[in-house]
Amino acid sequence: MYEIDLDRIDRRILDHLQGNARASNLELAEAASLSPAQCHRRHRRLEEAGFIARYETRLNAARIGLTVVAFIHVSMERGHVRELQKFKDLLASLVEVQECYAVTGDFDYVLKVVARDLPALSRFLMDTLMRLPGVAAVRSSVCMEEIKCTSALPLPA
Repeated sequence: MYEIDLDRIDRRILDHLQGNARASNLELAEAASLSPAQCHRRHRRLEEAGFIARYETRLNAARIGLTVVAFIHVSMERGHVRELQKFKDLLASLVEVQECYAVTGDFDYVLKVVARDLPALSRFLMDTLMRLPGVAAVRSSVCMEEIKCTSALPLPA
């Protein structure tokens, strides 16, 4: 990868892609006020420089039957460092886990988990998460209402 400074046009391209990853090159060029050829070159340069991590389709969880979102705080046993990589590998393989962060404070990790319903969440917690190596305790908070959910990043001016 190589270093590039983002200019106003690069930021327009990235901003438009965050809102519409399926935009055609023509649509993207229009949004960035560029010719399609210039836009295509800039788009590829931004990809190659690592500004664009990936393109994805975000599904409507409730529409496919995943009606429960929970945030799970995980505490690890003392000395969990010996089991850390195994824990991370197993956690990464769990389809219910949408996001996982190592955090500071009273807990070691925070997970965002989706489940079909509360009994499915309970089974996931008791039969899967609590059985992972090194897990000492979990505390869950069930989401009552989604206020904002985005992966769009604020772009510097």
